Amino acid sequence: MSILNADTLDEDPFNLFKSWFEEAKKTEINDPDAIALASVSRSRMPSVRMVLLKEITPDGFVFYTNYQSRKAAELLDTKKAAFVLHWKSLRRQIRVSGHVEQVPETQSDAYFNSRPRGSQIGAWASAQSQKLASREQLLNAVSETQARFPEDVPRPPHWGGFLLRPEEFEFWADGEFRLHDRFRFHKTQTGIWQSARLYP
Repeated sequence: MSILNADTLDEDPFNLFKSWFEEAKKTEINDPDAIALASVSRSRMPSVRMVLLKEITPDGFVFYTNYQSRKAAELLDTKKAAFVLHWKSLRRQIRVSGHVEQVPETQSDAYFNSRPRGSQIGAWASAQSQKLASREQLLNAVSETQARFPEDVPRPPHWGGFLLRPEEFEFWADGEFRLHDRFRFHKTQTGIWQSARLYP
């Protein structure tokens, strides 16, 4: 029996995304919010890495990172990204692609202030994506940052969030004999979502 039916084609893809995401929170052992985030360099070389999806807003999907990292440099350069969520427990995946932009500083501040102190320290201590001479060098940077901020830790100016504004969703559900269910939602220039079922 198909998990995606004709009624699904009439849904707001954000609602369907949230419905599947809530189910995954109950079934996935670790990190149901882990996304494989893809970006591309100016020379058109793609790269992908796992990050955590931290916010779902009416405008899109928010994740946080070091703005001086490789991923941030590529995102800021091309303003485009894509990600996929894969939940083995549900045998489902969702692909999302669209344009990205930095979130307001106040939004980054609010999320940073909610993080554990250790994670806040790490955001200062790690020069993400840069060469590291030794593990000891990183631990020394952590110790120095702890001494620098004995109480509250402010958000580093080089750390913050990105918002991915989706232009396309694809929902995939495993089917017997690889006869999977696939639906794609594409946003038109008028802002309306159009959808279609795809061959598996």
